[in-house]
Amino acid sequence: MRLGVVGCGRITERGYIPAARAAAGVAIAAFADPNAERLELCRGLWREGGEEARGYASLSSLLAAEPIDLVVVAAPLEHHLALAEEAAAAGVRSLVEKPPAPDLDAAQRLAALRPEPLLAFNRRFLQGLELRDAVPAEGWLELDLELRFRREDWGAHEARDEALLDAGIHLIDLATYLTNAAPIAVRRAELEPERASLEIELARGRARITCATDRSHRETITIRDRGGKQVARSAWGGIRTRLASAMGRPDPLAQSLQRQLEAVGGSLREPPHPLLPQGPPHCPLATARDGATAMSVVASARRSAELGGAEVTVAPTKEVAA
Repeated sequence: MRLGVVGCGRITERGYIPAARAAAGVAIAAFADPNAERLELCRGLWREGGEEARGYASLSSLLAAEPIDLVVVAAPLEHHLALAEEAAAAGVRSLVEKPPAPDLDAAQRLAALRPEPLLAFNRRFLQGLELRDAVPAEGWLELDLELRFRREDWGAHEARDEALLDAGIHLIDLATYLTNAAPIAVRRAELEPERASLEIELARGRARITCATDRSHRETITIRDRGGKQVARSAWGGIRTRLASAMGRPDPLAQSLQRQLEAVGGSLREPPHPLLPQGPPHCPLATARDGATAMSVVASARRSAELGGAEVTVAPTKEVAA
């Protein structure tokens, strides 16, 4: 699978380059970014693995020159829709980094593209893979999800998304994914640029979400049944992650992106290649429709916060004609 990576920020530098290098049957064929310095940095990092990738100032010039199987949209948020539209117009599927779009309307337009873009909710390939088999298929569930990190430690090149979109969007997707349940309403939302909390009523449970972009790294998910018994738990960050890194274990970000890329590669191969991985079991790729669902929750959370935490119904994701 030949990738064209658009956007040479930190997620490409620290995530997609090592992930693609480790993934079976995946190679970065080209990068695109108008910032020549960042473009050459990422080309150099990829070259360290013994392979070359061409560089372009725009996606249009990349698509005109390179045969690409997948466009990875890793540019700042405000460019996601336009870049995915450009890829779709060329008949190439895109994998769009989170958050999918600045607002629900743009997220729904993204979901209407054909071929439909995939959404890079990579936590499905970390906590999702770790917890999914332990989650009961039926019955009421109570979920507590937290994701926090220090924005300055990540060192984003350009993006400065609010905490709800930067961190909370992952937890919203995990809540619906792990329960396989649609969101019904949002309540108790409190939103600040660097912190956010909300409660989601789901078709078969309730999810309490807290996130921050100004605190030390920690990711925890606890799932309980109706009686309060813990049925599954995941914890990343802190001492555990530092010890794993010191022992030479794979970086969780790169590992989850590697699994995600291999799953995409498996989905694009028809018939499947018998010698290449088809992606981890029980980890369906997120689509742009899943992104629109998450953004519908975001819209309801914003309204709930405006109303002092009042309950706000989550609007069903509309079908938008391509």
